[in-house]
Amino acid sequence: MTMPPWQHKVNYLIGQPIGISFANGQGTSGVLCGVSNGKLMVIEYLYHTQFALKQYDFTMIADISGFPPCNQQRLY
Repeated sequence: MTMPPWQHKVNYLIGQPIGISFANGQGTSGVLCGVSNGKLMVIEYLYHTQFALKQYDFTMIADISGFPPCNQQRLY
């Protein structure tokens, strides 16, 4: 069985903010903490000062992308 293309970039994205596209059309974002037993470990912001470490099975994922850098121009 071949790996989906997104799996080739996982190791480069550990510790970075990522966006995840799920196979069902939904998505989420957070910081990729690691990979374990066929699952992505992602810390996500909940609210106020609360965060949660969530696990997403590889079979749920259509693609992952690293966040682009901020534009250095003034945004106001």
